[in-house]
Amino acid sequence: MTLLTVEGIVTSFGRNRVHNGLSLSLHSGEIVSILGHNGAGKTLTLRTIVGLKKVDAGTITFDGLEITNWPTEKITSLGVTMVPQGRKIFSGLTVRENIEVGGYLQRDRRTLQSDIDNLFELFPVLWERRNGRGGDLSGGEQQMLAIARSLVARPRLLLLDEPSLGLSPKGVEDLRDVILNLRQAFSTAILLVEQNVSLAFAVTKRGYLLRNGEIAASGELQELRRSGVMEDIYLGAARSSGATASKTVGPHDPDVGRMSEIQELGESEDKC
Repeated sequence: MTLLTVEGIVTSFGRNRVHNGLSLSLHSGEIVSILGHNGAGKTLTLRTIVGLKKVDAGTITFDGLEITNWPTEKITSLGVTMVPQGRKIFSGLTVRENIEVGGYLQRDRRTLQSDIDNLFELFPVLWERRNGRGGDLSGGEQQMLAIARSLVARPRLLLLDEPSLGLSPKGVEDLRDVILNLRQAFSTAILLVEQNVSLAFAVTKRGYLLRNGEIAASGELQELRRSGVMEDIYLGAARSSGATASKTVGPHDPDVGRMSEIQELGESEDKC
């Protein structure tokens, strides 16, 4: 069953167009990734879906209901929540208080408490730190807290924006396990924007490649990698960035890093 449909959306900042007819879809319970170079419009795609950015043209439909340009709070009430970049937890509140904030729409306190107990089973580290301040958690623990806070609202669609940003390798590994468990534990569809290509491949089979606000390619991620289109997109972006800055592409360019990840994934697959 198709849960989310984005059809031909156009967005802009002033005279600068960001999305130019972008379309994508997501089924109930599915995890889908959005990949692309820096500045391709990935984060803005999520913000547009949840109503934080207005659409100039096109439509957004959730569970058969058109929600184009609805207020964010109304979209959230349908079961669409977003975990933004940088986690943005309440550092002065305890872990439990942070999670309770996510359940502000839940009027039945018994149900809310049951949901929180279930979340603590899924995130045992949060249970251990439940009375501690959110600001005292590690980066990976804060990311788990941000996700848990969103889940207490019982979302049907969870939008994750760069959840691995700033995490240690161990934090990324823990995040991978959490994302894989979410669909089974909560039957939640997930739309994942991620720069960590290895993480995206580990948790999703299908994805969309964005280039300058448009879908450059879509389908099974492994097939997109084998076709070479992923490398073309990241290498092209790196060359464009290098040409603007110094006419060369440096080894530390983030898009070059993504391309290296893709190549390593291919090498790993060939050895299997």
